[in-house]
Amino acid sequence: MKRIIKPSMLFAWMLALASWLTIGAGCLAMGQSITIKVVKPSDSDKKTEEVKEDVKPAFSGKRPAVDVAILLDTSNSMDGLISQAKTQLWKMVQKFAEARQSGKTPILRVSVFEYGNTNLPASEGYIRQVVPLTDDLDKVSEALFALTTNGGDEYCGMVIAECLKRLDWSGEPNAYKAIFIAGNEPFTQGETNYEEACRTAIDQGVVVNTIHCGNYDTGVSGKWKHGAEIAEGEYLNIDQDKKVVTIKCPQDGIIIELNEQLNETYLWFGATNERRLYEQNQAKQDSNAGMAGGLSVRIAAKAGAAYRNVGRDLVDSYAEDPNSLAKIPAEQLPASMRDMNPQQRVEYVREMSKRRSEIRQRIAKVSKERAEYLNDQLANVPGASDEATFGDAFSQTVEKQLIESGFKVEP
Repeated sequence: MKRIIKPSMLFAWMLALASWLTIGAGCLAMGQSITIKVVKPSDSDKKTEEVKEDVKPAFSGKRPAVDVAILLDTSNSMDGLISQAKTQLWKMVQKFAEARQSGKTPILRVSVFEYGNTNLPASEGYIRQVVPLTDDLDKVSEALFALTTNGGDEYCGMVIAECLKRLDWSGEPNAYKAIFIAGNEPFTQGETNYEEACRTAIDQGVVVNTIHCGNYDTGVSGKWKHGAEIAEGEYLNIDQDKKVVTIKCPQDGIIIELNEQLNETYLWFGATNERRLYEQNQAKQDSNAGMAGGLSVRIAAKAGAAYRNVGRDLVDSYAEDPNSLAKIPAEQLPASMRDMNPQQRVEYVREMSKRRSEIRQRIAKVSKERAEYLNDQLANVPGASDEATFGDAFSQTVEKQLIESGFKVEP
């Protein structure tokens, strides 16, 4: 007896297959483990059975990769947002320092774009790549502190598309790649369709998280939530004008003193002007963080694994590749090392590395005490735990998505 396949049954099977392909493609782009459940139609009912589990491949590279692009609306109404980003950068960096994949800390690269500023060329959609993906976090801090607001016309779809096109996103299959776009005007503005931009992002394995500066429902109606849903990200809303609460802690003086000792362990190398600029910018960003009320948090981040200066500092470069020191011409070394023989240079770098490690451990210990004290104090500050700031939204989302991407996050 021949079995007759009814059109309704054929349609159901085709729908199940299409759903499987869509879910699988999205999860693979994110590098996530998936469990697929297929609904098989029958004459009586539908039974759900687990048919396959796609196991996430183990990380095989030298270091896991984390690429994050921060897209900030710098129109007139966004002074508060920029202030929060400046103040809370190092709080955000600390979250990545807590991440591990196969026991290894990731190489963190951060990019910053600004959009919606009429000081920028209209022909380029009022968009500017402020800094490309870089592991030089002092350069990222420098870029944030240089931002000003004016304007404007905010083209979310266009800045996402440009971000995807211009940046050298990691090709590591286990990488965590994410865009965080913050602003307050409708997500639909501009000639570039935001839906197409967000689909392109997730097709390339880049999650898009949207942060609407203002009312939650206004962000929903303005399609900020829809954009995040398309690119498998999170939709968040913040009060961009909320002041970041800063409280002086008894541990601050000790941490600042330790930071001075920490800076002395950096052995910048390269051309003369490069060495000078690295050293000056590190000190400048200490100063910027201090003026913003976040110096202790920056110092804690500098003592963590995410603050690395491979290719700029001899200690970090030697830790990454012990052969790197022998490849650097004498004229590019710090003046104090040029007359040393090769073995003396190695011993000197090792000695400085040991010293830095000890200082970092002391900073970590005192910073933990500071965090406990600060939490107790903030509990008594009215409104301190109310609406999230940019840094709060960023950190909470990053932790969740890192775990989903195969990282362990342990404070």
